[in-house]
Amino acid sequence: MTIGEFTFAIIKPCAVQSGYIGDILADILKAGFELSAMKYLRITKPQAEAFYVEHKDRPFFGPLVEYMTSTPVVAMILKRDNAVAEFRKLIGTTDPATAAEGTIRKKYARSIRENAIHGSDCNANAAEEASFFFSQFERYG
Repeated sequence: MTIGEFTFAIIKPCAVQSGYIGDILADILKAGFELSAMKYLRITKPQAEAFYVEHKDRPFFGPLVEYMTSTPVVAMILKRDNAVAEFRKLIGTTDPATAAEGTIRKKYARSIRENAIHGSDCNANAAEEASFFFSQFERYG
């Protein structure tokens, strides 16, 4: 798998709590993505702090860590041509109120904070984020 052919995603606590895992996975697969890796896990506080370290000085860091550790999440590596850009289109803007109709966030998010899903914003971050949650042995393809 080469950079640019995959992206990383997390189905966030609000979507897991609302029972949207299956619906979101169906939308992702229908959009032409293949699963390379997937796991259902509860992120620990140290893991969340490390994953979101770039935001450590922002006022939302503490609440973000608390939210992401509140319930299990679904972490995934998704394959497709131009995966990062195509997935960003599929999930929509961070604010579900302004997200395009049919996007994952428009359909399943509760708010800007509880926006249902995370998607990597560039190829470098996709590689880094995927490696944070998955070893090479856990990936298919």
